[in-house]
Amino acid sequence: MQNTNNKNLFPAFQCLSIPITLQKEMTIDENGQEVAKCGFKIGGGIDQDFTKSSQGYTDYGVYVTDVTQNSAADRAGLRIHDKILQCNGYDMTLCTHKKAVQIIKKTNVLNLLVTRKGVTHM
Repeated sequence: MQNTNNKNLFPAFQCLSIPITLQKEMTIDENGQEVAKCGFKIGGGIDQDFTKSSQGYTDYGVYVTDVTQNSAADRAGLRIHDKILQCNGYDMTLCTHKKAVQIIKKTNVLNLLVTRKGVTHM
């Protein structure tokens, strides 16, 4: 007999998918080269052990681990602990960390779809 009361086994993770468009800023690095900066760092991916995460993440998602104050990411509304679902149409839910970094570095405009725990309406 199948248990039809899965509410206790799998509690709902209520959140809202939030679209964020981020235009990277062009800066000059220490070697005089022009570099596009987005102003955030990520952690996670399917190749990372989330149980060892200092942030306490509970799955293999790609998460925003740092947002530089007054950066393009900060101004676009990205927040620490946002989970990145998509970047420019690429599915980030089953992505390795290295692949996620490559996708983010690929273009100067990032169209992100993120979830933010606890946000269920705008």
